[in-house]
Amino acid sequence: MSQLTIHLSILIFWPLALALLGASLPGRFAAVAALAGTVLPLVYVVMILIDFDAGAGALQYVTDDAWIGELGIRYKLGIDGLNLWLVALTALLFAVSALWVIFRPLERPKLFAFHMALAETAVLGAFLAQDLALFVLFFDLMLVPFYFLVGQWGGPDRVAATYKLIIYTLVGSLLMLAGAVATAVLSAGENSLSFVLSDLVRNPLPESTQRWIFISFALAFLIKMPVFPFHGWMPDAYRSMPLPALAVFSAVLSKVAVYGFLRIVLPLFPAAAQDFQSIVLILGLIAIVYGSAQAFTQTEARLILGYSSVAQLGFITLGVFALDPDGRGAQGAILQAVNHGLVVAPLFFIVALLSERAGGSQDIRDMGGLAFRGPVLGSLFLIVALATLAIPGSANFVGEFLILLGLFETKLAIAIIAFTGVALASVYMLRAYIRTMHNRAQSERAGGLRDLSLRDGVVLVPLVLAILAFALYPQRALRDSEPAVKTAIKATQQ
Repeated sequence: MSQLTIHLSILIFWPLALALLGASLPGRFAAVAALAGTVLPLVYVVMILIDFDAGAGALQYVTDDAWIGELGIRYKLGIDGLNLWLVALTALLFAVSALWVIFRPLERPKLFAFHMALAETAVLGAFLAQDLALFVLFFDLMLVPFYFLVGQWGGPDRVAATYKLIIYTLVGSLLMLAGAVATAVLSAGENSLSFVLSDLVRNPLPESTQRWIFISFALAFLIKMPVFPFHGWMPDAYRSMPLPALAVFSAVLSKVAVYGFLRIVLPLFPAAAQDFQSIVLILGLIAIVYGSAQAFTQTEARLILGYSSVAQLGFITLGVFALDPDGRGAQGAILQAVNHGLVVAPLFFIVALLSERAGGSQDIRDMGGLAFRGPVLGSLFLIVALATLAIPGSANFVGEFLILLGLFETKLAIAIIAFTGVALASVYMLRAYIRTMHNRAQSERAGGLRDLSLRDGVVLVPLVLAILAFALYPQRALRDSEPAVKTAIKATQQ
């Protein structure tokens, strides 16, 4: 068992505390304070990864205090195999984004640092919450900073993007709030009211009740991911969002929805999960085909990555709802969620670097020829691109293999069709890489081509090293997640 004393509240609230401190410092120090606010959570997570007992099969580093006793809401936090590596991903990517802002200061740095810190606090809180009301609180809080990040630092269409983002996600959040209250009230019966997840699991709801509450949670999570056809907010948001915020938004926030399915939906509504399994799998399958086709037809680099994420999250959804008895699909989904975060964040940073070398354009038709003038940047881009399309030897390959293996055990036809997603990923990602790296550069822009600078290397190289480390040894993440995944899946097998 754990030998370290880890206070998860420090992990959650330290970024926000340092951002508030930075607000009282001169402007040039605000970004430095924000970076310091992301460093301690990263150090904390490294300590947890070293100390974590994979064989314990229970929550570790638990904080469990009374909060709103009259409503049965407790301030309960904990870590197990379901959220361990997602918390690590969050800490790493927010630290890297803060470092990016240090090297490329934005307007109103104090305010930007505060909103990014609030976003990290909300995401970590959602991952660590073991009380349903607390989870909903942090889940809804994630929306607040990105409302301001898009509205104040976004592109020319930021107003429309903000409206769409808020309307879509707010509708999902309200549905989930109603579902959470109904779950606690109906589970309590004649007992005292409780929102603690472990208490709710012990008091299962009738199957008919599970169905309509399942729909409220599923819609909230499918919108947040997003999965087709609930992705209408995505194109405008991805065009308008400032890049450091977009990197963590695409890489991390969508994973809160994946985690919500595993932590909340499957254990609390197992009968409904079985009933709606085919529908959700079909939605995931459509997301793979639709997202891949759209990524292939786009020329704007941000949207290529946006639709690529829709396809990847469709694949992850297949893993979650494979519901195979051994939990291979769900293990693959967790691994793939971490893998997607590790590859999509550096891809967005690379897009920014390519845009600088193309006169500010993010259209891949205005890029080209960089491989010869920038071999280091081209090589890093190649590593990330190959990981994205899940070549054998990458951790992405392991994740997709496990997802397909789980599907083969339960839904053979869907597994066969899902293979097309692997092929389509190679088409759109190789097209983007070849177009930006090896085609002839536009003559008026060719003089601006240059290789990776030291400051950009400090941001990109750690992420590429993390991708390579996962490729060499994905077994650690699989071993850590196995007991918790089997517990989550077990309820759906009864």
